[in-house]
Amino acid sequence: MDLVAGVKRVVVLMEHCAKGGEHKILEWCSLPLTGVGVVDRIISDLAVLDVTPNGLRLVELAPGIEFEALQAATGCAIAR
Repeated sequence: MDLVAGVKRVVVLMEHCAKGGEHKILEWCSLPLTGVGVVDRIISDLAVLDVTPNGLRLVELAPGIEFEALQAATGCAIAR
């Protein structure tokens, strides 16, 4: 069952990086997808990001996190 079918807004809550520091937020996914282009917002332990047609946009940084550290932990560009 596709949990994102017909919903108005999809918010993903997640840890920003995988164990070992690997990127979990990537520009392209190599795995099979069932809901393509449906995520509106990502809330992670490092930041809140909106997913826009032009890519990721920073909404808010977690306390103590610098933008440069966030960008380094993310596998795609982030606009401020």
